[in-house]
Amino acid sequence: MISEMEKIWQVLQTVCDPEVPVLTIMDLGIVRDVKINGEEIEVIITPTYTGCPAMDMIAMNIRLALLENGYSTIKITSILSPAWTTDWMSEAGKEKLKAYGIAPPKGSGRFKQSEPFIEGTDTIECPQCNSSNTKLLSEFGSTACKALYQCQDCKEPFDYFKCH
Repeated sequence: MISEMEKIWQVLQTVCDPEVPVLTIMDLGIVRDVKINGEEIEVIITPTYTGCPAMDMIAMNIRLALLENGYSTIKITSILSPAWTTDWMSEAGKEKLKAYGIAPPKGSGRFKQSEPFIEGTDTIECPQCNSSNTKLLSEFGSTACKALYQCQDCKEPFDYFKCH
């Protein structure tokens, strides 16, 4: 028999990221903990970066998913420490990103300094054709957590999910 806690984690597996809908919040690793306090379900989340505009939508989607599954007393707690890192992303999530056309984070965010993204410091593979002949176009992609690259072989532009 499945426990109440396992049911809640299964529900959270269904909540998608509003900015990259092929990823769940579990793929991103933003769910830090779940607590059951009597009738109340508390879900503790960490934003991918402070001020991430998707977090309000994510909290609402968590609440809706839990409500749809019979949970009525729900508390969403956002914590900033420890800061989220791309190291918390699942390998399945990184594969989903690539299949969606976004280059997944390369390397470990935990050991990188918060310094500007510098062209040529990392070879970012094109998610379309797998070429490593790519060029940074902008440190800013479709969202603040991505950079914009272009493949020099297939000529396609693509987002890169930056390590942090």
